[in-house]
Amino acid sequence: MAMVNVNRENPDQFYRYKMPLILAKVEGKGNGIKTVIVNMVEVGKALGRLPSYPCKYFGIELGAQTQMDAKLGRYIVNGSHEGPKLQDMLDVFIKKFVLCPECDNPETDLHVQASKGKIQQGCRACGNLNIIDTRHKLSTFIIKNPPNATTEDSSGKKDKKRGRDKKGGKRDKKQDSPTHTTQDGATENGDDDFLDDPPVQNGDDGGDDDWSADVTEDAVKARIEGLAGHVTNITLTSDLEKTMVDRVDSFYKLVEGFKNTGGASAVGSNVAKIKAEAEKLDLMDKAAGIMGELLFTEQMINEISEYRIILLHFVVENRKGQKYLLIGVERLVGEVFPSLLPKVAIILKAFYDNDILEEEAILEWADKVPKKHVKSDLGKLIREKAAPFVTWLRTAEEEESSDEEVEVVYSEAQAGNSLIVQEEKPPQPILAEASGIDIDAI
Repeated sequence: MAMVNVNRENPDQFYRYKMPLILAKVEGKGNGIKTVIVNMVEVGKALGRLPSYPCKYFGIELGAQTQMDAKLGRYIVNGSHEGPKLQDMLDVFIKKFVLCPECDNPETDLHVQASKGKIQQGCRACGNLNIIDTRHKLSTFIIKNPPNATTEDSSGKKDKKRGRDKKGGKRDKKQDSPTHTTQDGATENGDDDFLDDPPVQNGDDGGDDDWSADVTEDAVKARIEGLAGHVTNITLTSDLEKTMVDRVDSFYKLVEGFKNTGGASAVGSNVAKIKAEAEKLDLMDKAAGIMGELLFTEQMINEISEYRIILLHFVVENRKGQKYLLIGVERLVGEVFPSLLPKVAIILKAFYDNDILEEEAILEWADKVPKKHVKSDLGKLIREKAAPFVTWLRTAEEEESSDEEVEVVYSEAQAGNSLIVQEEKPPQPILAEASGIDIDAI
């Protein structure tokens, strides 16, 4: 099967990201003619996307109906279409829905927020997070069929979320990192996730036992790699043997150093190092709360958007990270900057509008008065000030659940048009009344 670069604008023959050329097979005659994309599953796997996404994209761009059978791995676009034409269209799909706009790397994941009608694309290579243009009709299809709900393997069968353990935690791909990121807030111990390096297997031809060390190039390289792995494990173990206070203090000083050097820009440009340190110290869940307490000032409402990209690295798909961020904000508002207390509702709304805090995390926080972190009376007062926004969230949730689901059907004549669907939200004057601040002026 012929292979090409995922980004065909990159002429480098040693480009590491490859995909198979589309194999299109025309079947039928007359009105029943159709094009079967024989290797759609393999193409989707190479792109890290469900094969139904590019197939649906072809149908939208060509104004043609599509037939998709995940069980049989059969993907069809009505009409007669040549392989090279579909390949050129796939290049546009890749640019819009696969490549990172920052580094042009295809190592990206899609995160769907159905309640907000948003699709976030996160790059595993450079850490960039961006919002996919939801005006394209494929975005509506992706929101209704999110990639994190089910995955399709090469046989076309749908499987549950992969890469998660029994408690719902997301396993780190690096074997030398015990860090878990959880959505349900359950406490997890990463100690069991250390994997011993496999012993080096020297070739055995079945002859006499060789008591001497294997000095072939491959054997030496394997021993060096094995030694490096053990050194990494020793370093990690040493860090994790420190007390929680020492680990938090070490992380705090690292972020503080970047902040003192160049403010928000310095922290942002070193976010990869900060994230790596949080993983090494097993502080990924608490990192957002620590950074929130360190970075935010009395101008928090304006600073939330400034630190948005930095915080997203620690809270996306991490409910526990959002919980600790709320704890940090609670301390700042209640103890450090009491002048912000009347503005709690506005602050929470700013976090929500910037996709840093999810609705479920805010509602869960509002329902639990803290027994530590801040005094109980102060915690109740903070939640009272947050009540207008929390009430608005609950009302919006109830109205959304009571609405009937509406399916938008596009005709062939509409294939070239763009449609923006905006969800009407209840008016929010209650927030302005609660804080004495004009919400539209923020």
